Amino acid sequence: MLQVYNDFERRPDLLAKFDAVVKSYSASCIFADVMYRTGVMHSGIKPPFRAKTVGQALTVQLSKGDLVDPLKALEMGTEGDIIVVDAGGDMQTSVCGGLMGGLAKNRGIRGMVVDGTGRDIDELEDIGWPIWTLAITARGTHTMFSQRKEELSINVPISCGGVVVHPGDFVVADTNGVVVVPLSEAERVVGLAQEQADREQATREWVARGKTIDDLLAEFGRI
Repeated sequence: MLQVYNDFERRPDLLAKFDAVVKSYSASCIFADVMYRTGVMHSGIKPPFRAKTVGQALTVQLSKGDLVDPLKALEMGTEGDIIVVDAGGDMQTSVCGGLMGGLAKNRGIRGMVVDGTGRDIDELEDIGWPIWTLAITARGTHTMFSQRKEELSINVPISCGGVVVHPGDFVVADTNGVVVVPLSEAERVVGLAQEQADREQATREWVARGKTIDDLLAEFGRI
């Protein structure tokens, strides 16, 4: 596998806007709605404990059938990143765990999304570093025995959960699932998402006041 180590443009100004929206309930649903249901990863990719975050994608392409621990990503990641890994949908070999989570958290990396498997969820929950995976298993990669960790590329376009992810794309992840917002569309989409979040909060307030479905449809046009 060709090793490629790239970087990407980080946009802390936009990340602050995403952070504001992600404070809302069901943030991934809000972004999915305003993007007309596009960018939503496979429903099997979920966190093993309640979690919510957003960040820019530091992408990792692993070699299918020869999965290694993506330790190089920890060296390259920084504040506000989310590591997004194409592990080929492997359901039997974990590529992330508790010690990696601690190292990543120290660098300000906000979490990891894997089209594959993770482990050490008790430790990850205790340190507050979330992962989103297809499965959880005790089985790790061969890296701990072989010492090989170079079979990967970083910050290349990948496929994760059926969605193409480019380096620097914004990733919104919560208990509902994971949504990818292309960097090229981020400014427009986060604006729409903030408007939708505000409408939903106003709707909640109407519901709390005992308004009916007809009242809500007349005022907001949707439930």
